[in-house]
Amino acid sequence: MPKYLLLKHYQVGPDSPAADFAPMDEWSADEVAAHIDFQREVGRVLTESGEFVDAQALTEQGAWVRYGGPDAAPVVTDGPFPETKELIAGWFIIDVESEARAHEVAAWVSSAPGKGGEPIYEWLEVRPVMDDAPADE
Repeated sequence: MPKYLLLKHYQVGPDSPAADFAPMDEWSADEVAAHIDFQREVGRVLTESGEFVDAQALTEQGAWVRYGGPDAAPVVTDGPFPETKELIAGWFIIDVESEARAHEVAAWVSSAPGKGGEPIYEWLEVRPVMDDAPADE
């Protein structure tokens, strides 16, 4: 079965520079908990159906890192980063029968509750995972 990566962005979509829902830092603790509980339920259901591979949430902290050379340490800097709305908030990796099923799962994940318990209808980026990597010769 093909694997798909469902990327959750903080606040961006293809038809607007920012999402139509309040950012998580404006949600109450109960609203955040309901959102996380929803994500866990998605993982539970997908595990039962044999479609779940992995899911992770990410913090806004991070670093840029690149190769420093054969005799050097990695080059690391804490910014500048793109605006928060452009950062990845988390992901699901699913193993499903078809691209259509990946889209169904992404649509379900998009309905997670946000501020006021209302579905946020966030855009998710759906990308196939490369399964035919070139062989070493």
